[in-house]
Amino acid sequence: MKGIILAGGRATRLRPLTKITSKQLLPVYNKPMIYYPIDTLIKAGITDILIIIAPDYAGQFLNLLGSGVEFGARFTYEIQEEPKGLADAFRIGKNFIGNDDVTMILGDNIFDEDFSKKVSSFKGGATVYAKQVTDPERFGVVEFDQNMTALSIEEKPKIPKSNYAVVGLYTYDNRVVKYAENLQPSARGEIEITDLNNIYLKNGELTVNIFKGLWEDAGTFDSLLRVQNIMAQKHQESLKELQK
Repeated sequence: MKGIILAGGRATRLRPLTKITSKQLLPVYNKPMIYYPIDTLIKAGITDILIIIAPDYAGQFLNLLGSGVEFGARFTYEIQEEPKGLADAFRIGKNFIGNDDVTMILGDNIFDEDFSKKVSSFKGGATVYAKQVTDPERFGVVEFDQNMTALSIEEKPKIPKSNYAVVGLYTYDNRVVKYAENLQPSARGEIEITDLNNIYLKNGELTVNIFKGLWEDAGTFDSLLRVQNIMAQKHQESLKELQK
């Protein structure tokens, strides 16, 4: 299993914070944001990781993260010249993925969960995670039947069919590269991850796990502040436990 962290884009929603640096290099309490997705992949047993970055701040990522040896991992880097959509990561990462399966995490998604059992038990197809949110129109939204079987996934719908959002962690078998290469841009001009997920869904090969743990998409001022406070509290609780 290979890992990909997608940390490109321009993060215009976080200007002026992102005028001189990447969103994924902003601090989340006592660590740069990108440390969190790195930690999530490593905890899941994935240590061969491709980090996809925007060209303007490539040097900053290299200076911070290096080869990955300090994390007990091996990092490879690729440049995403233009933000073309999440599924573009599998086109960029084609040579890195090779003949392996792959788990991708978004560089601004912060979890506090151990996914190692889910990743190690992956047998093929695709696995995604969904969580109830108050603002589903910001995300890919899963429609379920009465048995909580996924019926459809719609990208950023104006009228969501549920309040279950697909979070930024995805595991695919090796066919994902071929599927991504054949995708056409959406009306938004992007290669959509939702279109990729719907291929697997229509083939009956998509597993949607309802996720109840901590998850924040730290791409807005409000969510960034919220996760800052959560991580500060967790850090203080950890210190208290050590002092007992």
